[in-house]
Amino acid sequence: MVVQQLYKVLSDDGKIITETSYTLSKNKLVEMYQDMVRARLFDEWMLKIHPMGRVSRFPPSIGQEASMIGSIHALEPGDWVFPTYREFPVFLARKTPLQELFNRMFASKLDILKGHEITLYGNRDRRIVVPSGPVALMIPVAVGFAMALKHKGEKDICIAYFGDGATSKADFHEGTNLAGVFKTPIILFCQNNQYAISLPVAKQTASRSIAAKATAYGIASERVDGNDILAVYEATRKAAERARTGEGPTLIEAYTYRIGPHTTADDPRTYRTEEEVKKWLQKDPIKRFRKHLENLGLWNKEKEEKLISDFKEELRKVTMETEKIEPPNPETILQDVYSEIPWFLEEELEELNR
Repeated sequence: MVVQQLYKVLSDDGKIITETSYTLSKNKLVEMYQDMVRARLFDEWMLKIHPMGRVSRFPPSIGQEASMIGSIHALEPGDWVFPTYREFPVFLARKTPLQELFNRMFASKLDILKGHEITLYGNRDRRIVVPSGPVALMIPVAVGFAMALKHKGEKDICIAYFGDGATSKADFHEGTNLAGVFKTPIILFCQNNQYAISLPVAKQTASRSIAAKATAYGIASERVDGNDILAVYEATRKAAERARTGEGPTLIEAYTYRIGPHTTADDPRTYRTEEEVKKWLQKDPIKRFRKHLENLGLWNKEKEEKLISDFKEELRKVTMETEKIEPPNPETILQDVYSEIPWFLEEELEELNR
C-alpha cells in the first residue's frame, strides 16, 4: 500500500524546501506568527487558571497551532467555520475579542451562549458555528450547510474541523460520502494529533493514513505536515479554490501532535511516554516558523518579548474584568433548549428560585 507523501514547505530549521504557489506579504507572515504565539499563550493561561477553579474543563491545542492558524488564514472572512471544542486558535485568528471568549469560559452573565455547553464557542457574526460535544457529529451538518450555499449560488465555502478519532465514527463517512456525491464546497480538515483522547491512531484504523480515506468517496485529498504553517496554508488555499470553483470537497489530513492533555480532565502520562512527547517538542510549529521569519529578517528577540508581554497583560486584565461580572440568572438554564418548557422543568425552576 502506497502512503501519500507528507507535503512540506519548511524544514525543521525554517528554510524553504518546497516552492509554494502563493506569495504571502511580510505583514501576513508576521500576522500569522503573532496569531500562533497568542494562541499558545491563551492555552497556557487557561491551563494556569483552571486549577484555581476559574474556568471549566478546557481543551488545549498546544502543538497544533500551525494546523489551525495556517488553515483559517487561507480562507476568506465570509467562509463558514465548523469547529470542534479545540479550535480556540481559530477564534482568535478570526479576531474574536478576548472579553467575548472569557465571558464564554467563565460562563458570565454576558456570555452570548448564556452559560450553556461548557466551553464550546460560536458566533454567527464571525461565521463560526457552535460545535457539538460528540466528535464527528457536525460533519454532516457542515456538508448540508455547504450544499445550501451551493444551491443558493453563493461563493462562500465551509471548513469542518475534526480529529483523527472522528474518522472512526459513522458521521464522518456519511458526511464525506454526501460531500463527494453532491460536490459540496467544503474542506474536511482532519487534525491527526495521534490520539483520540487516549486511543492511538493505529488502534482506530487499519488505513495507512487519514487522507487515504478520501479515495473511496471520490474526493481530492492532501496529507500535509501539520506543524508546517506554510504547508498547511498552501494545502488549504488550494482546497478552498477547488471548492469555490465548483470542483468539490477536499479532505486534508494535517499530521500533527497534541502536546498537552486531551482536556484538563485528562492525564496523558497514562497512555504515552515522555520520550514521545520530547520527540514532538523538537518539531514545535512556533519555533519552526519563528526561525523562518528570523531568516527573512522579519522577527527578533525584542519583538518576541513585546508580543508576549503585551498579550499576557491583556489576558490578566480581561481575567480580572470578567471575574467582576455576575453569573447568568438561573432561568437561562432552560432558555434556547425547548420551544415550550415542560411542566416538570418549570417546577424544578420554581424550586431553584425559592
